[in-house]
Amino acid sequence: MAEALIELRDLVFRWPGPAGVCLDIPEFSVAAGEQVFLHGESGGGKSTLLNLLAGVLVPASGRLRVLGHDLPALGAAARDRFRVDHVGLIFQQFNLIPYLSVLDNVLLPTRFSKRRRERAGDARASAATLLGHLDLPENLWRRDATQLSVGQQQRVAAARALIGRPELVIADEPTSALDAARQAAFLDLLGRECAAAGATLLFVSHDQRLAAHFGRRVAMADINRVTMATA
Repeated sequence: MAEALIELRDLVFRWPGPAGVCLDIPEFSVAAGEQVFLHGESGGGKSTLLNLLAGVLVPASGRLRVLGHDLPALGAAARDRFRVDHVGLIFQQFNLIPYLSVLDNVLLPTRFSKRRRERAGDARASAATLLGHLDLPENLWRRDATQLSVGQQQRVAAARALIGRPELVIADEPTSALDAARQAAFLDLLGRECAAAGATLLFVSHDQRLAAHFGRRVAMADINRVTMATA
């Protein structure tokens, strides 16, 4: 069995104030190389969990290990470094830099992370390969990101997440603005590119119809003891 890339045990996260505990996860793990579909209703803790795995948030208690790193034991700067070195993020709104070209958006992680830059080799050639695999023609690469369609921006965000071969790719509802056919095409592309890079993929959505594209399906309600009614 593949080694666990993500390992959670007795993890508790609470927001300050009356909201209280929103995550109470006895156990959850993801093996290296897995492609996991995590689903749940809005307000069920999906995005909070992703922020914990990326080192943006810190749990109140419990074990949280990613790639063998004990994230709660790291300071804020070390967690930021861990994230840029090891994690590719695809956001719901893509978070592309509007005044940068498509190519420069893809290259951003290699400019902030020496590790990602070294793993990319020739960074521009690597970016070009990813954009080609994701069906973005070369005549678009010099355009500002805002000049692209939603579907094209989504693929740019995927290329940016994958450059430099991060070990973990986290996708937070990135297909919500697409129709069913474009969702399916994007998920097939993303799955193939993660497999080719040897990256573990954790894909989060409320849309359970997308689960067929993944090797494993996990419901937030099955791993989180805090229900929506009490969250």
